Amino acid sequence: MKLCIYGAGAIGGYLGVQLHRAGVEVSLVARGLHLQAMRQNGLTLRIDDETRTARIRCTDTPAELGPQDYVVICLKAHSVPGVVEAMQPLLGPETAVVTAVNGLPYWYFHRHGGELEGRTIETVDPGGVQWKRLGPERGIGCIVYPATEVVAPGVVEHHYGDKFPLGEPDGSRSARVTALSEAMTAAGLQAPVRDNIRDEIWLKLWGNLCLNPISALTHATLDVITGDPSTRDVARRMMAEAQMIGDRLGVHFRVDIERRLDGAGAVGAHRTSMLQDLDRGRPMEIDPLVTVVQELGRMVGVPTPTVDTVLALVQQRAEIAGLYSRPGPAEAKRAPALVPA
Repeated sequence: MKLCIYGAGAIGGYLGVQLHRAGVEVSLVARGLHLQAMRQNGLTLRIDDETRTARIRCTDTPAELGPQDYVVICLKAHSVPGVVEAMQPLLGPETAVVTAVNGLPYWYFHRHGGELEGRTIETVDPGGVQWKRLGPERGIGCIVYPATEVVAPGVVEHHYGDKFPLGEPDGSRSARVTALSEAMTAAGLQAPVRDNIRDEIWLKLWGNLCLNPISALTHATLDVITGDPSTRDVARRMMAEAQMIGDRLGVHFRVDIERRLDGAGAVGAHRTSMLQDLDRGRPMEIDPLVTVVQELGRMVGVPTPTVDTVLALVQQRAEIAGLYSRPGPAEAKRAPALVPA
């Protein structure tokens, strides 16, 4: 199995070391000081009081790697459209593209059925670039639950979690998703194949939708947001609006809003990825996590007043920090920076 991880940051680095140790032929696409350190010293993973260092082929030029069996995208979702052309040499006739990104994947309405079958989502895939150039038929869903961090160039620290649910858009247990699940399981990861991966995608998005922007606006951690009655109520109302949209799309939410918020609060004093990006001066992942829900609400005729209000506030906060530009007709042609997840 040849597998390329595109975006070997915190999650990509964790996956890379674990899969390499299990015998998978892994390659990594990265950049900057992180890439230099991996080339010189290997990629180091700190996990379970153990330090694991792997010498893995890594590059900032995907064309050096050739066609792969799997390309696992581990970038911030807003970075993906800008690297689609660079990915082309990795794609052979049977290459699967595994979307280990937050929010809804570019292939979401592929084999979805109903009136929205074949639709692209502008806030995720501006101009349909991913749909056209990667192809929805290549897509395999992957939800990322572990918490990891790049603590120094070439060094990834694992904090908790090992679960990466997988699924085909049509819910089938294909040979390719089964083989990937088996490889990840052999690497010590939990990678169950789900019959309806969209339910799992929405379960994570449900929390990201509200907790990320609220944290960026308030600088509060998850336990504070979910424990304070006022901010919890804002999150609750955003989630209720999203649930109405999900219901129109045939999504099944296996837990209720209160349980989902309780689960987030139980994580403790965690700073969300959007707050971390704001603190570190990195582009903020607003459109794939928040604007996308507004867009889908308009698609299916569900009003989103609370989402709209919080979105307007976090967009302005990010614009003032110079970390975000509101999407517009010209945005689809711009190439965002490659930002590992």
